[in-house]
Amino acid sequence: MIIAVPIRSVGMLVVALVLFAVVPNATADIYMFIDSQGVLHFTNAPTSSQYTLYIKERPKPAAATKKYDGIIQEASETFDLSFYLLKAIIKVESDFDSRAVSKKGALGLMQIMPQNLEAFNIREPYDPKQNIMAGARYFKSLIERFQGKLPLALAAYNAGPSIVDRYRNVPPIEETQTYVKRVMKYFYHYKNNSS
Repeated sequence: MIIAVPIRSVGMLVVALVLFAVVPNATADIYMFIDSQGVLHFTNAPTSSQYTLYIKERPKPAAATKKYDGIIQEASETFDLSFYLLKAIIKVESDFDSRAVSKKGALGLMQIMPQNLEAFNIREPYDPKQNIMAGARYFKSLIERFQGKLPLALAAYNAGPSIVDRYRNVPPIEETQTYVKRVMKYFYHYKNNSS
């Protein structure tokens, strides 16, 4: 998401910052730059080196990020997936909010779309165990479909497998490219800080 605000509109700056504060799941760092016209640009996914860090993400308390570790571990063992990878997907998808609903209607920790609930055998999408197990099973199928190529499987989880098939690569969709980078960032973070 990018918000542009004329610098002379100080009141608009306040509105822009409030908007970032209330956007659901807007947990990434916020970056800013001022263009040659004096317009302030804010984003959580900088697209150029002109952006500088403006607001640093506040990490969740450790207890919040460990709340579902038992279920994540079970899913990891059941579907032979990395515990840290599943945890990173959940962090990026819902920020560990089991009641999360995206703008597109995706539900729960792993953001399962309503039209997939029956196919994934989910009766209660907000139930952490049902949601994590179904999301992990689906992600495992994507790993197999894309022959173990993790960036492609992640892109497919975000944008859909048919789009990844069409491009035979991570598609040139900014949201999807940012998603893959964020999941990998958290994957390495959890893996390297596991002790």
